[in-house]
Amino acid sequence: MGDPAVVVGVDIGTTSTKAVAFDTDGRQLASHSIGYPLEEPHPGWAEQDPDLIHEAVLGAIRAVVDELRRPVAGLSFSTAMHSLIGLDADGNPLTPSITWADSRASAQAERLRAAPSGLALHRRTGTPVHPMAPLPKLVWFAEQEPKLHERVAHWVGIKDLVLRRLAEALVTDHSVASATGLMDIHRLAWDSEALRVAGITEEQLPQLVPTTHVLPGLTAEAARATGLPADTPLVVGAGDGPLANLGLGAVQPGVVACSIGTSGAMRVMVERPGVDPLGGVFCYALTENRWVVGGAINNGGIVLQWANDALAPELGEHAEEELLDLAARAPVGSGGLIMLPYLLSERAPHWSALPRGAYVGLTHGHGRPHLVRAALEGVCQQLALVLSSVRAAGNEVREIRASGGFARSPLWRQILADALGMPVRFPAGHEGSGFGAALLGMQALGLIESIEVAADLVRIEETVRPDPASAATYAALLPLFSELYDALVPTFASLRRLAPSLPPEPSPTAPPQ
Repeated sequence: MGDPAVVVGVDIGTTSTKAVAFDTDGRQLASHSIGYPLEEPHPGWAEQDPDLIHEAVLGAIRAVVDELRRPVAGLSFSTAMHSLIGLDADGNPLTPSITWADSRASAQAERLRAAPSGLALHRRTGTPVHPMAPLPKLVWFAEQEPKLHERVAHWVGIKDLVLRRLAEALVTDHSVASATGLMDIHRLAWDSEALRVAGITEEQLPQLVPTTHVLPGLTAEAARATGLPADTPLVVGAGDGPLANLGLGAVQPGVVACSIGTSGAMRVMVERPGVDPLGGVFCYALTENRWVVGGAINNGGIVLQWANDALAPELGEHAEEELLDLAARAPVGSGGLIMLPYLLSERAPHWSALPRGAYVGLTHGHGRPHLVRAALEGVCQQLALVLSSVRAAGNEVREIRASGGFARSPLWRQILADALGMPVRFPAGHEGSGFGAALLGMQALGLIESIEVAADLVRIEETVRPDPASAATYAALLPLFSELYDALVPTFASLRRLAPSLPPEPSPTAPPQ
């Protein structure tokens, strides 16, 4: 018998593209990453050069192919969700790639969300009406850049553009489309009401295809640039969120994937699409019978980075360990100090660009250890709210698997398990979305029977169980944490009204997902 077949997962992220080669036994054979900047030409804007990203995709694939020196059965793609690019009739970009972190469409999103049809739109498309999504961005272009809006022949996401250049096909998969706010997730078709709101036609959007759709090969130019044969198949792939579940082996209904990187997310796999009655979660496709329901939060590791800069600058940059040692000195519950960690506004479960961070309950007895610990607890309590919304959507939660940079900290692992009130399992370091893309590609190419094998290929390294007393403390504090958001909404709104008359605040770079 020969060597197992190899598929390269190509993960087009917010800050870099990473190509990773896996064989059908789940072994990682080669990996290469190429970064690119996130530009902020105006406050709240977050855009990228699509040409730079395309070059990074070609370069990362080429580096992996050169390192492998063995045949590649196919390429399969993952992408950061919610990006939007306007193309002319020849396929040239008329706009930068507007990323999920771009909040220029906040006013449009709030108006759409408050309208009588707002919740129905969310429940039909699976995508919260939020400035991250392409739908409000399209409304912004129609209102603020009407001439440009009229000139655009096709509106696409970054992966759609890359595939058009690699294989001359204008397609988008059901997973990426389910995160646009433009596709009816129950019919797997573009939603006529959403298109009307966006001021575009179905002909201006790519053809909808399953995530396992195979494009037969590369253009001659792409074959030369990647070092691959022209007949190398390309599996269209999916969004990075659903693929991260797959990469963690969280493929069975009831298994939640939780990640805390710079931002964070919580997603559970389900067999049919649906959103909770209050619209607290998203619902994105993976395959025809696998969907993820959950929510993303803007503020994960970025909160610890802020604590480093604002509360302990003398420790220098990258002082996470010292900060976590500080936090460990404070008691569970931070002595009654609560932090709302909305430093970069927030997404799930409220889906509003309005909120700001806040410390509540501060007394003379609190010191830096309490302030830092409350920040970590705030991130985990926010994820606990997302978990509540996942359950409110009618989903059983029987297992939680977690990944991300936070997992290096035993303290943060324990706080998460205590705040969620469930054991949290930590898989050995797989590549998340890249591994998920490779697995999906293997299924599409008939190299494995099913993506269900992911559950067997991912090894659990450690299980952290909640401490009963700590879990009880966090459970008692969670309703207060939740109520504070609603109580402070009028204050957040007043602060935004006042903002133009106040000295400008600093504008940090939005976090990668």
